[in-house]
Amino acid sequence: MGRSALRTEPGARTVAVYCASSDGVDARYVELAAAVGREVAARGWSLVSGGGRRSMMGAVARAAREGGARTVGVIPQSMVEREWADADSDELVVTGSMRERKEQMERRSDAFLALPGGLGTCEELFEVWSSGVLELHDKPVVLLDPDGHWQGLLDWVAGLSGKGFAFGELMRRITVVTDVEAALDACARPAPVTP
Repeated sequence: MGRSALRTEPGARTVAVYCASSDGVDARYVELAAAVGREVAARGWSLVSGGGRRSMMGAVARAAREGGARTVGVIPQSMVEREWADADSDELVVTGSMRERKEQMERRSDAFLALPGGLGTCEELFEVWSSGVLELHDKPVVLLDPDGHWQGLLDWVAGLSGKGFAFGELMRRITVVTDVEAALDACARPAPVTP
């Protein structure tokens, strides 16, 4: 489907997708990322990714572009030097550091969607989740977890308030879903309000 044939939904969005760039992940996760990219394109949305061409990160951007979506890759110069950059991005933003990368991804996005991933994905998720709890942004934070990858982490976070390590209801500020369509639906809704 070319860009001119896109179906544009009301409230079309730009979504940042956080996911793994490691080549060692199971193929089902790479396919999950590709399914997210296809759904982003089908909705007439744009994608902001970490700017890598490998594994899940590359799959989500390729699938989005193949469906006609505009893709913005944001990648630190050190990763470009390692030849990890997604040179096919419609816009490739090269930053000086990982911190600048995250800031650019956050600024350019209307919603944040995290897929199964490792330490880097976890760190990106925590930054947008915690800043949402602190009301530093009002954008949706969505976690797509089809197989319980994040369940241990979610259980730990859910217990923080009861131990006095957190205020408010942290779990209200994140939407956890198990399928791609529900994830993008959640990205289109207003962020839940933390009491």
